[in-house]
Amino acid sequence: MTASTIRLAVDREDRRIAALAAAAVGLTLVEAAIPLPIPGIKPGLANIVTLVVLVRYGWRMAAWVSLLRVVAGALLLGSFLTPAFVLSLAGAVASLAVLAALRGLHPIILGPVGLSVLAAFAHVGAQLAVVDLWLMPGISLIALAPLFLAAAWLTGLVNGLVAARLLTEDRDSGGPA
Repeated sequence: MTASTIRLAVDREDRRIAALAAAAVGLTLVEAAIPLPIPGIKPGLANIVTLVVLVRYGWRMAAWVSLLRVVAGALLLGSFLTPAFVLSLAGAVASLAVLAALRGLHPIILGPVGLSVLAAFAHVGAQLAVVDLWLMPGISLIALAPLFLAAAWLTGLVNGLVAARLLTEDRDSGGPA
């Protein structure tokens, strides 16, 4: 018998996705070290990377970066296949679905801030649905919805402003837009 070797062709886009996903994972790890004043409400720092990738390189690459970030972050934090992982994945998938639906409106109507806020609402909505349907069925979360939606609006706004600033600085410095 001979040993078989599988060779995968790695191109420039693969390397770019890996580097950007690594940046998003790094922000996920930083965020995990930040104490949360209210359980379940996080700043979503890695979403800044996803927004920048979306605007610069398109939805497909943003989806790769986002999903790789969720899986790699969960593996590194020891939460893979736990309820926290399911919540994170549900939020990421919902955000990506909203970004896919709205990508034709960017940059005509929606900039990074608008996209960020709407994606944050989708993220929180999906997480509340998972909690309501799977983790805590029968317990009404409607009383908590305003708190979580306000947090989504605030974090979406801040992350969108940071992403817009990074994109503006990059464009002004002659980098890829």
